[in-house]
Parts: sequence; C-alpha cells; structure tokens
Amino acid sequence: MPNFCAAPNCTRKSTQSDLAFFRFPRDPERCRIWVENCRRADLEAKTVDQLNKHYRLCAKHFDPSLVYRTSPYRTVLKDTAIPTMFDLTIRPRSLRDKHHKQIKELTEEDLKRIKERRLAAAAASKKEAAVEESTSEPQLSTEEKELRSYLRSLFEVIIMLAKQSIPLETSEVSASEDVSNNFQALLDYRINAGDEALRKRFGGAAVNAEYLSSTQLGQLLDVCENTVREEMLMEARESRIFSLVTADLVDFGNEKHLPLFLRFVNQQNILREEFLDFVPFSGDEAALVERLEAQLTERWGLSMEDCRGQAHKVTGASATKMKAVAVLLTEKYPLAFHMPCSHMPLNIHLANSLPFPNVQILMETLRRLRVFFKRAGAHAQLEKAISAHYQKNEDKAAALTQASCSTWTEQHNVFDVLLDILVPLVYCMDAIHNNAEDVFDRAAIADARSLAEILADFEMVMTVIVLKNVLTFTRAFGRNLQGDTQDAFSAANSLTAVMHSLNEVNDNIDIYHEFWYEEAVSVAASMEIPVRVPRLFIQRQRAADMGEIQTEAYYREYVTLPIIHSVMQEVEEMFSEVNVKALKCLSLVPAIMGQMKFNTTEENDANVYHNDLPNPETLPAELHCWRIKWKHRGKEVRLPTSIHETLQLPDIKFFPNVNAFLKVLSTLPVLKVEEQLGEAAGTRLQAYLDSVPVRHRNRSLAVLHVNAEVKPDLDVMVDKYCRLYPEDEAELEAEPEEVPEEEAMK
Repeated sequence: MPNFCAAPNCTRKSTQSDLAFFRFPRDPERCRIWVENCRRADLEAKTVDQLNKHYRLCAKHFDPSLVYRTSPYRTVLKDTAIPTMFDLTIRPRSLRDKHHKQIKELTEEDLKRIKERRLAAAAASKKEAAVEESTSEPQLSTEEKELRSYLRSLFEVIIMLAKQSIPLETSEVSASEDVSNNFQALLDYRINAGDEALRKRFGGAAVNAEYLSSTQLGQLLDVCENTVREEMLMEARESRIFSLVTADLVDFGNEKHLPLFLRFVNQQNILREEFLDFVPFSGDEAALVERLEAQLTERWGLSMEDCRGQAHKVTGASATKMKAVAVLLTEKYPLAFHMPCSHMPLNIHLANSLPFPNVQILMETLRRLRVFFKRAGAHAQLEKAISAHYQKNEDKAAALTQASCSTWTEQHNVFDVLLDILVPLVYCMDAIHNNAEDVFDRAAIADARSLAEILADFEMVMTVIVLKNVLTFTRAFGRNLQGDTQDAFSAANSLTAVMHSLNEVNDNIDIYHEFWYEEAVSVAASMEIPVRVPRLFIQRQRAADMGEIQTEAYYREYVTLPIIHSVMQEVEEMFSEVNVKALKCLSLVPAIMGQMKFNTTEENDANVYHNDLPNPETLPAELHCWRIKWKHRGKEVRLPTSIHETLQLPDIKFFPNVNAFLKVLSTLPVLKVEEQLGEAAGTRLQAYLDSVPVRHRNRSLAVLHVNAEVKPDLDVMVDKYCRLYPEDEAELEAEPEEVPEEEAMK
C-alpha cells in the first residue's frame, strides 16, 4: 500500500523510492509540533488519531542522525525525532492544482509563538542534558573500551564465518599453520592484518595457545544468533498473525532437528517466510508439540492462538510422527489449519505421507537420485541411455531428456517421468557401475549399483505405476493449488471433482488394478525382471503356515488398495470443509471477482476468520462497497490478479476488513509465495546443508548463514554479552591458555 508524504511541496510516495515513511506520533504534544513544522493549515483540524492513521512524512524531512536502520527491512526514528527539513516555498496560485498541499502563511503572532516554543525547548534540552550528565553512569575506562572493541572483533569473525559457510573446525590439520580451528585461524589473520584489539589480546600468545574455550565460543554464538533472530521476531510480533512451516529433518552430530520457519505479512503488506531455529526432534509427538509451543510462546513471545496454518515437509519414517504432531496442534488450535507446503508439489507430499515401506523406499530412492545426478557426467550418461532406448522415437527421447532435468524428482509429474525413464535409468546405473571409461569414483559406482538393485525390482515397478495412475487425478489440482492466486481459487472449486474421480477409481478398483498390473508386467519384461511376490512376505507366510498367495492378488491387497485408500484419506483431511472455505475467500482478489462477474459470496465463508477482522459487524457493507468499487472502475483500470498486488493498493486502508482478511489468507502455507519473496530462506538453508559436512555443522552458524541479509548491530551484541555473562569478562580479559603440545598435535 503506497504511502504519500504529507509535507508541502513534497511529491514522494513509497512506490517511487526506497525512502522510509513515518506516521505522525500518537503523543499529542509531539504531533502538534510535527503539524506546526509542516505548516499545513488543513492538518490543524485533524485529531491525533486521524493524523496517526492516515498521514506520513518521508525520511527526507528529518535530520539523518534521527533515522537509523535496525535491519534491511526496518527503518525507525528516534523517539524524540522532530521534522525540521521542509521546502516552504509558497507556489503562485496559478500553479496550484486541486490536490496542492497549501502552506500556511505565518502571522507575526505565529512567528512569536514558534520562537518562544523553540527557546523553551532549547532550555529544556539543556536542562535535561545537564541532569543526564549528572546522573549518567561514569564513562567507560580504557580497559572496558578495549574489551568492547575485542568483543566486536570476535562477533565480526563469527558473522563472516556464517556468511561464507565456513565451519568452526576443519577435518585436517593444516601442514603450514598446524591449526585445525578455522575460527582461531581467522583471528590470527585479522591480527596480522592490523586488528589492534585482537593484537593486544593475543599478539604475544604462544603458538599453540587456545584463544577461547569452547564454552566462551558457544556463548558468543548464542548471543549473535539470538540478536539476529530478535530482529525478525520484532516484525512477526507486530504482524501478529502467522503460520508455521517446517522442513525436512537436519542432522547435527547424532541428533535430528526440525528446521522451523515463520510465515507472516509485515507492516508493508509484504509476505515474508523467515527461518528461525532448529527444534530437537527427540521424544514422542506430545513432547514435540510441547517443545514447539514453548519455543514460540515462552522464548519468542508469540501466541499459538494467532497461528493460522501449518505445513510440514518431513520425509521418510518421521513423516508419520509429524502428521500426528499436526493433528495434536489442530486439536488445540483449530484455526492452525494443516495444509501442504507451497514449496513441495502436492503429489510428492501425498506420496511422502503414505506409511508403507515400499512407498517410503521409493521416495528415499528419488531423493538419492537427486543427489546422485549432481555428480559430473552422471546426467550425460542418463541422456545416452534415453537416446539408446528411444532411438526409434527421437521426439520422445528429446522430450524425456528435457524432462529429466536436474529437478525432475521435485516436479508434480515425477512419477510419470520416472516410469518413462525407468528402463534407461536402470541401464544408466549399470553403465556407471561397469565404469568402462573409468570416469566415476568408487562412491559413485557403489551408489549406482545400490540404486539399480532397488529400481530393478517388481515391487518397485508396481509401486511406481500405481502411484503414477492414482496421483494423475491430483496432479492438475496440485499444480493449480500451488500456482497463481486465480489458479488456487479454481483448484479450491475443483476439489469435488477430484474426490469424485478418486471415488470412481476406488469403486472399480478391480478393473483398474488389472490394467495397472498388466502394465507393470510389461515393463518388468522389458527390464528382464522376474514377476514375483517379495521374498520376505513368502517367508512370513510359510512361518505362519498360511497358503501361498497369487502374485496379482498380493499386489492388489498390499500395494494398490493401501495406496488408493490412503491417498483419498489424506486429501480429505488436508482439504476439509473449513480449509476449502478459507481458500474460496480468495474471491476477494479483484481479478477473481471479475472472473465471477462480481457475483461472489465471501460472507458465507468469512466466519472462519471472524475474530481476525477489525470490524466484523461492518463486513457485509464493506464487501458490497469493495465489489462496487471494482465493478464500476474505469476502463483503463486493471484488476489486481494476486493477493500481494491487492495488498499494495493505495486505498486498501479504506477497507480494513478486506485488508485483514487478505493478510490472513496470504499466510496460509499452501499458497504460493509470490515473486519469490519468501523462498530465499529455504534456498539458503539447503545451500548451507549441501556445502557443510554433517560432522562440521553448527546450529548457530546455520541460523546466521540463512539470515545473512539481517544486519545486526554489533554494539547491541556486545551489550547483550556483557549483560548476560558478566562473570566471563574476567576470563576474556585473561591471557589465553597454552595447549599442551600433545593435544595441539591431535
């Protein structure tokens, strides 16, 4: 929503510059001074509340010393800031338009009153300064100043390590420097580069001296991490409404941790999705729910009552546990709707949620394939295999070569592509395993053999074919749901058709299974794979003294039926009636209203967010005005097509209920993060995990790396450290301990 500057002769607005805009203060006296300095006669009749809500001044009208940035997204004024920089040139009447902000011409009495007020303010300021000087704390001593400079240098090194994904320690000791600690090596580098604070501290230390203990380093990391996180939490608390998004589990040492993201719309009506922390994954579902609540409420000052959605991307066996966690959270907080995540295709989410060993093995194999084909030369080998297998159909070979790009395992049509390239994929793995051209290393050869053995199994072939055919009915639905706003609205209205198709398959499952089984047998014949019941199942049957089961009957009972039933159940749970009602409220977006001929009924679905609206009793009248505004717009006015675009309208503030409604909808994790505004955090997290080996990962450095765009105040970090660990200041001031030569050589 653009802001316009209220200063005379100033035409700046937020959409045309990166300047910050500030509301008129709520304090009556300060607000009166702002109005008086503006010399806007028309503002004198406004109340303080009106001025605060509807009028802004841009940063150009304040002394630069009064304006400072707390993060890349947040610029604030000092509490006592007064605007003093104005262009008060009075324009000739002939040049004024009807929107001209007229400058009040001062009388002698006005000038006298302003002069008296300024003299009084100056006297009061001197008096206040004298009082502060007499009551203020004594000036820092030389030792304290040196300590603060030393701490600043330490924090700068930590931030640099985090930004560059440099682990604290290396796996091997450097032959030239005899040091395996990257942190200490960077301190040495800064000392040699002329860092005076560090030189005074460590310049005369022994070669094998340990500069900081692991405890002290851990405390520095904690302070740095918490300071950066607090910058983001300040905005989240201001926004109030949020959704939770978790990513796949991450290993730190021998423990699993759950990456936690927060999705919210900030005060500039921009959707943000920020990474906050890693939550230990130990314990049962109830313990994890309790841990999440404590993290959000007790540590971060948020309220779970304001959570409007949750999405979990956990894969493998842990997906079942996260599903139970989502159910428990929804039971306690009914408005925290459990939905798929917009960053993961719906079909992949549905497959990950199936708790069957054959499906989980297949999904893990797809994740392994994604990593495998990052190796040099691997994808070229796959292209050769595709061309050889489809040599009589060059068009299909070209299409599959393009479809099997680096991200094919993360697309909506992953099972279609997998089935089409299954035969050449196994041939590709065999070729890499043979390594006739001596291109691949031992690890690649071992991985290729393992993957070929998994894929060249009839149970895997049958699983791929059943998933491909069942999830065909949800593929277009999922693509639309996680696409643009108009597509998501269409998807919400097509759910009934999707469920009807799935029910039709379930009602005629014997016929469908027969076709799918024949297709699997055909594929197996082309791959020379025996069609048989899994060996372990036969052993269990014999141990239980049960009769043998026919192959087709086995795959019907243990593959086809479980998959179709579980997919139907998952879709029904994910898109319950209340969830779909929320998505249908996307009709508030003007382009969708126009598509519906402005015959929409959001009132019927609005009750779900009744308590989130500022004036729910006026909602029907406001919605009527909203429709009329767009229905009778000028021909040159284009209808906004997305939530983000609608929230940036200059007059959205005159529709407070619609504004609040769209903000809540925007936080729903199933909806696409428009213009890639919120996906950077997840991308940076994955980049850190890919670049740093498990044994070298550090939770605090990972948080700092993902949030590298946040520019923390080093002085704030220093103050916080001195306040939290006053007993450690003496230790920091002490000389570094010398490490015994035997330990230094380890």
